[in-house]
Amino acid sequence: MTNSSPTPAVRLHGLTKSYGRGATVLRGIDLEIAQGEFFTLLGPSGSGKTTTLRLIGGFELPDSGRIHLGETDVTTLPPYRRNVNTMFQDYALFPHMTLLDNIAYGMKVRGVARDERTERALAALEMVHLGNVADRRPTQLSGGQRQRVALARALVNKPALILLDEPLGALDLKLRREMQVELKRIQKQTGITFVYVTHDQEEALSMSDRIAVFSHGVIEQVGTPADLYERPSSAFVARFIGSSSILQENGREILLRPEDVRLEASGYSPAPHEQTMAGTISEVSYLGPVTRFTLCGPDDEDGVTAIVPSRHARSWREGMSVVAVWPEEAAYPLPHRQD
Repeated sequence: MTNSSPTPAVRLHGLTKSYGRGATVLRGIDLEIAQGEFFTLLGPSGSGKTTTLRLIGGFELPDSGRIHLGETDVTTLPPYRRNVNTMFQDYALFPHMTLLDNIAYGMKVRGVARDERTERALAALEMVHLGNVADRRPTQLSGGQRQRVALARALVNKPALILLDEPLGALDLKLRREMQVELKRIQKQTGITFVYVTHDQEEALSMSDRIAVFSHGVIEQVGTPADLYERPSSAFVARFIGSSSILQENGREILLRPEDVRLEASGYSPAPHEQTMAGTISEVSYLGPVTRFTLCGPDDEDGVTAIVPSRHARSWREGMSVVAVWPEEAAYPLPHRQD
């Protein structure tokens, strides 16, 4: 029987990478990324996500392990021999060229005829909604518009894979959220595989088909945003993906998300299938539509965090004694770590 599973867009096997003595960045990365996925490499600074992206792009070589793009082993191939385009945070646009010429430049170097490269560059600008400003220069654009030009340049040659290294990091919050929607729209429209690096958990959850969470040079967990948020495989993933409280119960670590917790007055009698913890409000953070409360447990032990709709939160103040309440099914036992 033949295997009918499609070939992954990216397959990494046993990748290791070190920089000098004692500076091991990757410790045996195994990963498969499907064709047409929006796949995110997520982790804190120094976790190995950007190094992994650079190895896929050919900007660095692994100490050991193999890299396959589709059917091809590209482990030792230079970047220009990989069907990959990379989009960096600084955009790297030529300031003296028009937008059209910026996008067409790579095709010009490859010897594509003028009419064809103009047609393809204009089509790429139309895709990112900048076709009406093709004759402007990058200095005449906003940060968000320059980001769109860099994306159009990455798309114009229709690569099998686009690598994006924190491309939204320089944008303000409102524009970053708008561009998250735009990037996802374009990725779905083109069907090109996107591999995206970020340390922003909310960005990863909102954009990705799947996410790999990195920590200290290893992948802690790979899954859909819902998998990682609702069923994390470790305390690290639980804490890194969203807010959480980690409680100890019968020798197990229990994950509790703050949106599952509500506050009641001292002396509250729980209903069947409810769990409670008495505590004191140690911190109040007003976040607009919701307010976050941090509770200290008895004897100042670790407590829980609750996120409450602000319209229901006005009676609670720092220093008050309260009861945190949550349904039993909201408490998720974390798997025992297999080291």
